[in-house]
Amino acid sequence: MTIFQIYVVRYNILTNLQDKRVLVTGGAGFIGSETVNQLLNQGYLVTVFDNFSSGKMHYLPKENKNLSIIKGDITNESAVIKATKNQEAIIHLAALPFIPDSFYYPVDFFKVNTVGSMNVFWSAVKSKTVDVVVNISTSEVYGSAQYSPMDENHPTSPFSTYAVSKLAADRAAFTLHKENGFPSIVIRPFNTYGPKFTEPYIIPEILSQLLRGNKELNLGNVNSTRDFTFVSDTVSGILKAMQGKKAIGEIINIGSANEIRIGDLVTKLSKIMKVKTRIKRDESRLRPYDVNRLVCNNKKAQKLLNWKPTISIDKGLKITFDWAKKNKVIFNAPFTRFYYKNLG
Repeated sequence: MTIFQIYVVRYNILTNLQDKRVLVTGGAGFIGSETVNQLLNQGYLVTVFDNFSSGKMHYLPKENKNLSIIKGDITNESAVIKATKNQEAIIHLAALPFIPDSFYYPVDFFKVNTVGSMNVFWSAVKSKTVDVVVNISTSEVYGSAQYSPMDENHPTSPFSTYAVSKLAADRAAFTLHKENGFPSIVIRPFNTYGPKFTEPYIIPEILSQLLRGNKELNLGNVNSTRDFTFVSDTVSGILKAMQGKKAIGEIINIGSANEIRIGDLVTKLSKIMKVKTRIKRDESRLRPYDVNRLVCNNKKAQKLLNWKPTISIDKGLKITFDWAKKNKVIFNAPFTRFYYKNLG
């Protein structure tokens, strides 16, 4: 049997994944919890595997008969094997995600994002039930734009230990696909934002300062640009990839194809809150090796997944602000620049 025939045999089982069993690693996190909600709404049987280091139990639906929750860590191989048992698809989101943390804990980032991911992939390969793994990567693996918009052929030149650890997992997923004929997909979301955030990414950090009543915002590089996609749109792309045959063996970008300056984000959020603000450049918040520009070419996602974003940046920011105001998520420990001399 050829590798192609193996793909076809395995994927015939997936022609209708509704009522099928899907494992979501990191399912209580920011993107993970939205993934779980969309899967449940489509009739899937969902298992969340999360260590709850940043994910929140209250981000998950309560008393849903189609939802099971396992507390565990992807660095624990035996726990991953148990969680994988009888699953038919895996959406792999579990990771250490906050780039500044990787400056302080680089070994942990590789243990989780690389070795932990390999535990997930290899358990899936060895299982008798799993028929597809969707590995959620990041646009950070590209580094700063060498040309724009950035397609899947853009050179990978990661600017952080976090991004390196994620790129290593990407390559592992790809080689396992080639070596074992195992259906895997790599999705590379550009910056995702929306409610239920778990880390002080730039939009939550701006909101946090505004909600504290700050008229002067302390920020780092406000001239860099990013491509922001609302979380429900990002997740719809992930699910389309899982559900379709065309994505197998592919790397696919998910992004809005629009870039915005961080300084302009401040302007938009200030208008939503109806306050006047000014920005103070805080040198301590500058990253040692910062990505200056990210903008997505999403034509491959349009072609293979029939996917396009539906939520505009203005609408998405308003939804995110309303949620943050209601839920009072405030980050009180901002990132400060790290150098090796600070090690105690």
